[in-house]
Amino acid sequence: MRRDRFQFTGIATLEDIRAIEQTPIEEQDIPTSTYEGFADAATECGNDIALTYFLQGKTYQQSYDYTYQEVLQKTHQIANMFHHLGFGKEDVVALILPNLPETAFCLTAIPAVGIVMPINPLLDPKHWVEILNAAGAKALITIGPFLRTRTDIWEKVDRIRNEVPSLKHIFQVDMSNYLEGFKKSLVKFIIGFKSKGKSTPAQQIWDFQEKINAYNASHLDFTRQTDPQDVAAYFHTGGTTGVPKIAMQTHRNICFNVWANGNNVDTSDDAQTMFCGLPLFHVLGAMVTLNIPFSGGARIVMGSPRGYRDQGVVDNIWKIVEHYQINYLAAVPALYKQFTDVPVAKSDISSIKMAVCGGAALPVEVYKNFEKTTGVRILEGYGCTEATCTCASNPLKGDRKIGSIGFAIPYSELQAVVLDDAGQFVRFCEADEVGNIITRGDHLFKGYKDAVHNRKVWIDTGDGKGKWYNTGDLGRRDANGYYWLTGRKKELIIRGGHNIDPKMIEEPMYKHPAVAVAAAVGRPDPKVGEIPVLYVELATNKSCTVDELLTFAQTHISERAAIPKAIHLIDKMPMTSLDKIFKPDLIIREIKDVFQKEIAGMENVHLKQIEVLNDRKRGMVAQLSFQQKINQQQLEALQQKLGAYAIAYDLKPI
Repeated sequence: MRRDRFQFTGIATLEDIRAIEQTPIEEQDIPTSTYEGFADAATECGNDIALTYFLQGKTYQQSYDYTYQEVLQKTHQIANMFHHLGFGKEDVVALILPNLPETAFCLTAIPAVGIVMPINPLLDPKHWVEILNAAGAKALITIGPFLRTRTDIWEKVDRIRNEVPSLKHIFQVDMSNYLEGFKKSLVKFIIGFKSKGKSTPAQQIWDFQEKINAYNASHLDFTRQTDPQDVAAYFHTGGTTGVPKIAMQTHRNICFNVWANGNNVDTSDDAQTMFCGLPLFHVLGAMVTLNIPFSGGARIVMGSPRGYRDQGVVDNIWKIVEHYQINYLAAVPALYKQFTDVPVAKSDISSIKMAVCGGAALPVEVYKNFEKTTGVRILEGYGCTEATCTCASNPLKGDRKIGSIGFAIPYSELQAVVLDDAGQFVRFCEADEVGNIITRGDHLFKGYKDAVHNRKVWIDTGDGKGKWYNTGDLGRRDANGYYWLTGRKKELIIRGGHNIDPKMIEEPMYKHPAVAVAAAVGRPDPKVGEIPVLYVELATNKSCTVDELLTFAQTHISERAAIPKAIHLIDKMPMTSLDKIFKPDLIIREIKDVFQKEIAGMENVHLKQIEVLNDRKRGMVAQLSFQQKINQQQLEALQQKLGAYAIAYDLKPI
């Protein structure tokens, strides 16, 4: 890494952050546009490898390399093409792509001319239509025809593309270009018989690579005076049927977040290789494993179209680390659990300098086991799409408190506050007092595209320094300035770092004539953190089986990850005095059931009672009592089992 603009040594204490903030932010060398940030790095790093890509986890040694100069050339070609087609700063180019080099090129190039919007390829096509229409997408870049055993994205796109009137151009990326020899020739022959779709005067279909090759690669053919407050990217943040929630991120948001988080990286040597296995349609993948390393002149190793979803990647993770000398990993808690289950064996993983975790709470045992396996401590942080990516992080070189989200990033603010029943500010919380977590700063997004979603997200504390964003999370700040999350007021279910809005499950289920009340909650899971389960109260004089409801859910819930893993019929849904569903009661049932089943599988350990209480500092806490005293071996086994969950627990003495 040779980047004068990106020279940092990492943060150790809160005082380090305050020292950085002594310099007015206007005097910090933060790019004014995402293109400027990348072009500066690419010009300086030239022939250094920017991106390495392999198609399959099982054959990770077979890779393709792109230098910084080559990625910059692709950036110029893509941006020049869209400018030539008449795209401007308010025009939206959507991506329905897996992790490919082209995905990285597009995320880098499109904000130079317009707005880029990556979309989850795993969503139901009906959901694609809603998002594309809500954004008014003018172009779509997606996968062309390929082997159906690998992907049917094009077939799905082809079915829905005419339901998006704003869509004028569709570009097809040919994945067979990443195959070799006879296999490549065979696949190209097979897909040659597949329909590539027909262009019409209203909607042109192009071969992406052929189209961009016709444009200048040496520089941008146009001049754009980018205002830092111009929107650079749209990110879909979930939501229900109806109007999708689309977060608008500006050039300033992205450039600031990259720079602010860069302060917590040690760039003092040239060993800067980041593994990219997270999906690039999500801010954690796009920011931490793409924008930050690209801006710093680091090398990105991108592992397969499916990333960590490719079991070959997970099974070979330590071999991949050794082969490519990976220095940085980024993953969600569920993945770190899977990594520790993979034997290191004879792999040399000494190159790892940092492992970043986000997306959900990290279970203590997962943290400890990963450190024991690798010798590397996980760096926990916290963020959301609305904060571009990161609000807070534990210090790289200081005290990393397990379970804490650390300090607010430089030049940003994070607070726990008391709100009234109407969601209005009352006061700031004292140390260790739990409140609503709010944040503000240059990392904070411009708002949701549709005004309907902006109504209750802003908080005015009356200090005249601007509004705060209400994250919907509950937490506290300790006496040393570390923040701790204690719960989620917004009730999201976080499955493997993927946010699932319960309404995505509940609303479709209300279409079933036998469903009177439906409530979706997260069930603790040792692999993915949480899985969605559904409680149903049947309508009077109606009958229905669980199997019938599960079948209905599979056909009516648009997002695959949101389909409940279990449905429970309940005589009477727990309600508050205001006749609202009291979900904490359902969550407590799930925690109890999970812990009871884990303990039931242990020899000579007999549970007497389990209570789940809402602790002021720790959130949900399970209190366990046993029929007999537990010996040291049993205690260690119990800690191993229950520590895999992000649920605090206490053992009551006999």
